[in-house]
Amino acid sequence: MSEFTYHRPSNFPPIVKNLIIINALVFIGQLTINNLTERFMLYPILPSGLERYLAASDESYFGFHSYQIFTHMFSHSPTLFVHIIFNMLVLWMFGRVLENVWGPRRFLFFYLASGLGAAALHLAVQYFRAEQLWQAIQANDQAGIVSYRGALGGALGASGAIMGIMAAFAYLFPNTPLLIIPIPFPIKAKWLVLGYVAYDLVGGIGVIGDNVAHFAHLGGAITGFIIVFIWNKTNRRTLY
Repeated sequence: MSEFTYHRPSNFPPIVKNLIIINALVFIGQLTINNLTERFMLYPILPSGLERYLAASDESYFGFHSYQIFTHMFSHSPTLFVHIIFNMLVLWMFGRVLENVWGPRRFLFFYLASGLGAAALHLAVQYFRAEQLWQAIQANDQAGIVSYRGALGGALGASGAIMGIMAAFAYLFPNTPLLIIPIPFPIKAKWLVLGYVAYDLVGGIGVIGDNVAHFAHLGGAITGFIIVFIWNKTNRRTLY
């Protein structure tokens, strides 16, 4: 006789909970260090603008350090509070479902891999843009210099890993209806994520002028999709 044990899904599974705590603590640390540095002018002791040392950035921007491929996904802009709030809310909404399905170890691997994929694509695009900037400088192309210099920047935030989570959720549960404020009607998960990907693709090629690391988002989404696609090719029992 087979034995069946039911495990009630957790609203706050351990990895999601600890990721939110870590991001919150890093954000508080950024605010604290930045405020102390500015108030007491401790520039020789404490770094000014701590986020520039944590962001995944090209040598031509703030300077690349290998640890940034990890730190960028646990830090956020201290001047944009809605950034971390939105990311942590989405992490809880979709991440808890995936962690309950996959378990803590697999979900943590997926989250970190998506974040690393986000950093990899962002840095690759930044390197290419830096090369274009250098060519524009050599050719004295003022329009190109302004364009490519404005396109350089660091990737800061958990958004790349979050996009990986959203891509995986849309792949596994494509027809789940989601209510997104202020849209007055539900949208299926697959269309919502495809909309975000399209927005980042358009933003990444420069159609939308903003200060968002669109290619980091795309890198996270692509990495997350590839991983979940491979997992469900090798083990059909995990396709929901």
